[in-house]
Formats: sequence, C-alpha cells, structure tokens
Amino acid sequence: MIEEKIQRDVIEVVDLHEADDLNYWLDRSPIERIEAIEFMRKAMFGHDRVSERLQRVLTIAELKEH
Repeated sequence: MIEEKIQRDVIEVVDLHEADDLNYWLDRSPIERIEAIEFMRKAMFGHDRVSERLQRVLTIAELKEH
C-alpha cells in the first residue's frame, strides 16, 4: 500500500492538454492504480471516512387485520 506524506506547501500547475499521465498510468499494474486511488481518497477525506456511513437499520412492521 502506498504510504506517503502529502506536501501541502508544494503546488504544481500543469496544462492538462500537455500532461502525459495516461501513459504513466497505463504502465502501472491494476493493484498500483487502486492503491493510488485509495491514497488520494484518504488524502481528501481522511482515514476513517468509510466507517462514518449511515447505519443500516431493519424494521419489521406488523399489518393490522380488518
């Protein structure tokens, strides 16, 4: 798993039309791609974001007979 520190004081501006990211990511394995996505998710939302989801609750309603 990718465990890196984010340098929040570094800003890089690139022209998206000239960026060569496609070839870089096509050369990576599927596992490396998923690890990179997970790293970016943690960077944006924190490590515990998944556990903060809504809790699933099942309620059983009894029907009244007429």
